[in-house]
This record gives sequence, structure tokens and C-alpha cells, in this order.
Amino acid sequence: MAGPSAAQNLVEGPDNWATMNRVERDAAYNNSAAVPEGAGMIDRWNADSVELRRQHKDTVDLPYGRKERNRWDLFPAKNPGAPCLVFIHGGYWQSRSRESFACLTDGVREAGMAAALPGYTLAPEASLTEILAELIAALDWLGREGPKHGIAGPVIVSGWSAGGHLAARLLSHPSVRAGLAISGIFELAPLRDTYLNDKLKLTDEEVATLSPLRLPAVEKPLTLAYGTSELSPLVENSRVLHAFRAAQHAPGALIPVPKANHFSVLDALRPRDGVLARAAIDLAYGL
Repeated sequence: MAGPSAAQNLVEGPDNWATMNRVERDAAYNNSAAVPEGAGMIDRWNADSVELRRQHKDTVDLPYGRKERNRWDLFPAKNPGAPCLVFIHGGYWQSRSRESFACLTDGVREAGMAAALPGYTLAPEASLTEILAELIAALDWLGREGPKHGIAGPVIVSGWSAGGHLAARLLSHPSVRAGLAISGIFELAPLRDTYLNDKLKLTDEEVATLSPLRLPAVEKPLTLAYGTSELSPLVENSRVLHAFRAAQHAPGALIPVPKANHFSVLDALRPRDGVLARAAIDLAYGL
């Protein structure tokens, strides 16, 4: 099982990182190149989300801050006190938007949960430190203003890819009961050697303070999930963080989604009987 030595290996980079050239290092983290059909999947999710957002026109595009992307899309449940799945979109902190992912909450909403999707400013306009600060402010707003819009229950913070990283970092927020991090990056150091850092411009301090694998485990349930057909660094980040937390007796399951790639892993979240939807529901109701 992965342990502290595996965590140190992630700090140093994936296998053979020292001998890789820039092209190889870029490819190790380039999910879009590895899954060319991923763009089409996101287009379909976006199209499917349009009608859902139209049906909730009074509770979408709600500003929580001053910047253009500081907005919530809220999907209240019939019971205002129902648990709420907060889903944070991915895109390596520098692309995509919340609007495309609303339909992925179909399953948890069918189970009686509320759902909420926050936007955030993208790099390079915002640093990763600033992105995290925006989302902390977003959760503060939801706790304060959510009841006015029919959302007053505990939060299950979730996210995919970059959103998985952000979900793990937001686990300590007072409003959060538990987390579900899907295909996240939890050690940031290797990203500085790739194309991703052209916009992120990660500092030493950000690597040290924003990498969940460098911080004490938060004593709340955190389920970690990944697709077994994902790029190796994505697989290892989830597996190593799970082992890292388990060594500190922090609760949470590890869910490998069979044959799923970085995009199709979300097919396990959208339907109510999907393994990731069930995981979110179990976290919400303490099962």
C-alpha cells in the first residue's frame, strides 16, 4: 500500500520524471490530449444543463463576490434542510465553467439533496491562492444567504479534476460535513514542470500550503475517486492521498471507477445509481 515514501515520490514527480523532457511531462498531465472525445462529452453536459438552469432561473447566476465569475447556481431541494452537494468544476484552474456541469447533479437531486455550483476566476487572472479564497468566500455566502434561496442543510463539497483539488482543500470549512474529490491533483510541485504552470505560475508557498499531501489530514470524511483508465499521475494522486489520510486515521473511502477515463468517470456521478452518486448520498446521510 502507498505510504509516506509514495507521497514523497509524488513531490518529485511521476516515475522517470527526472529523465523526461518537457513534451513528455506535458503529456503526463494532459487529459484533453489523452481523451480526445472529452471535449464532446463536456459539450453534451453543457447542452443538457441548459434546460435545468432555465427551470431554476431565479436561483442561478447569484453573485457572491465582485468578480464576473463569482456566481452561484443553486438547485434547492423540496426540503430546505436537505444536504447540499456543492460541485466545483475542473479545467486545471484555467478553463471551463460551472454552467456546463449542472446536469451531473441529477442523481443526487433525485435522491432529495440540493445542489449548488460555484464559479471562480480562472488563472492567470487569479492565482491559485486567490481562487481558493474566492471559494471560501462562496461557501461563507452559501451559509449566510443560502437559506433565503431554499438551501440550509449541511454541505458535501465535491469537485472534479481541479475541482477535486479544491474540494479537498475546502474540507476544513465549517459548513462542510464531508467531501468527494474526483480525479484531483493533490501534490502541486510537478505541475511547475509542465505547460499548466504557464498560467498558474505556482509559487513555492502555494505548493507548500495548497497541496493536500503536504498538510495534516482534515478529520472529516473524504471519499476519493478516480477512473482506472486515467493518466498515471491522476490515479496515483488519489491513491496516495487516500493512504496518506488513512495513516492519520482520517475517514474516507477510495473508489476506483472501472475502465473510466478522466471524463467518463463523471458518468458514475450523474445517475442516482452511479457509484459516485451513491457515494455522495452516503456521505450526505452518514451511511
